[in-house]
Amino acid sequence: MRRSSLFNIIAVACLLYGVAALRLSPRPSSALAAQAQTAQKNTVQLHPASATVAEAVKPADISPAKSSVVGPTETYTAKRGESIPAVARQFLHQTSYLTSSELADAIRKVNGNRTANILKAGEQITIPGILPESIVERTVPIARDFEVRAIYLTGIMAASDHGLRIIRHWREVGGNAVVFDIKDSDGSVTIPFEHPLLGKHQVYIHDLPKFIHFLHSENMHAIARIAIFRDERLVVEHPELAVKSKRTGQPWRENGKLVWTDPSQPKVQEYDIALAKFIAQSGADEIQFDYVRFPAEGDQKDAGFVFQTGTCGDNNGPCEDGRPARPADAKQGGTTTADAVADPEPTPDSPNPKHPDSKHRTAKHVAAAKHLEAAPAGPQRSDVITGFLKKAYTELHPTGVLLSLDVFGVMAWQRSVDLSHTGQDIVGMAKYCDVLSPMIYPSHFFGMDNIAHPGDAPEHFIAESMERFELITHPDGNRSTGVVIRPWLQAFHWRTKIYSPEYIKVQVATAREKGGIGFLFWNAANDYSKPYEAMPEMKAAKEKYFRGDELPGTALRVAFISPNAPSTSTAASH
Repeated sequence: MRRSSLFNIIAVACLLYGVAALRLSPRPSSALAAQAQTAQKNTVQLHPASATVAEAVKPADISPAKSSVVGPTETYTAKRGESIPAVARQFLHQTSYLTSSELADAIRKVNGNRTANILKAGEQITIPGILPESIVERTVPIARDFEVRAIYLTGIMAASDHGLRIIRHWREVGGNAVVFDIKDSDGSVTIPFEHPLLGKHQVYIHDLPKFIHFLHSENMHAIARIAIFRDERLVVEHPELAVKSKRTGQPWRENGKLVWTDPSQPKVQEYDIALAKFIAQSGADEIQFDYVRFPAEGDQKDAGFVFQTGTCGDNNGPCEDGRPARPADAKQGGTTTADAVADPEPTPDSPNPKHPDSKHRTAKHVAAAKHLEAAPAGPQRSDVITGFLKKAYTELHPTGVLLSLDVFGVMAWQRSVDLSHTGQDIVGMAKYCDVLSPMIYPSHFFGMDNIAHPGDAPEHFIAESMERFELITHPDGNRSTGVVIRPWLQAFHWRTKIYSPEYIKVQVATAREKGGIGFLFWNAANDYSKPYEAMPEMKAAKEKYFRGDELPGTALRVAFISPNAPSTSTAASH
């Protein structure tokens, strides 16, 4: 046999063997798929639900959407020039589908698996999944110490096809909750909500009860996030509600940006509480307040607020003009008039790594319980924040929702300068919420504890922060008498060289060891490839990482949503 013929036979055999191996091999592992991803910045370009969302995660990481059930249908007669996507957008609110692209796919399937989008004038097509009436969803009450395992989604991502795949995959790997934006720190509101201060706005989550019902059908705890007092949209459209410059009388700017409403403005407080109540009535299980504070950067001496225009004595009621009064039980260690400006602990969406060095600290037990210096007479920033929370909690608590608060991680150090600017008195705030979520991303403690690269020391900063928050909120060690501490943890690679599934596990294990109940993962780009890899191992070793709490009752794991479907059973109210 000629050598060339032998080579040809060998080549053909290898090719056939390779094809057979490819057909028999399983899909690539999620670990390999995650490694193939390119790094993402903290800000990405997202698309509304009606658009096709680019895949940020490899197919092996995200399970495909569940097959749809057709359910009740309706016949539609097409007009000249119409397309299936256009018809899907028109009928979306009448159907069980969450996104118009899902509905468009279903329309194609029930109409003969057609591939063409353009419809002929007079052509009749079937619209599947028609709901006899709008969905009315109810809160699933749970105890405040329910162990939440959550990821964060922007409102625009949560409403997209890719967002739904992220949610389903998070559930598959062991998650039981999702935090999703209702109002972000630019003031954008993602849901249909009517209020004199809001006006027309871009909507992404078109049917909030339907979206929450979807989360409940996946046996997920629904946490709606509202950025409270940082609201660029509101102050641009209503400058009279902004912080005022003492020098000019014009809206005050934080480092050149007009973004802050006056936290002591009654109209601002009423607007945010009205939005929170609307969300509670739409079936959310938890309302999360972020930016529950005063601005901490910029020229603090020039910032003027309504509550500073006079005092109304020491009482628990508001002044006649709506300004908050200093509560009778306000501690003497309120805010101070310190001139130094503290660089704030970063919020989830606007990280600021600068922090004053924590030099010459006393023992943490002493520091946590130490009273701050005596405050001047009259209401202070901390009184405004605590007073607002008291009012909000009073109105929200009867609805059955939990109220959680995002707070600066640095507030655990109880420094007077931080309290004087932010107004975040942890002890006072803990009285009027169910859960405190300190933002303790290791990479953001730059300059603290003489550690050059804090992002590479997750165990130290998670442990130190959690110990301090536990001491402040549970001084006698009795967990039943205090608020739950559920931390925000780092799920991004910023300012660390060791971000990995192991980095995720270290944070979760340390937070749990130091008294934390559950956790929230933050990634502004909604890329959770590392938590996806870490969760199965953590789930297999629950004693070290988490208990594994699940919502009560049996989940409704169906794609079609019926308004008459039984709701999940409820647990005892907190």
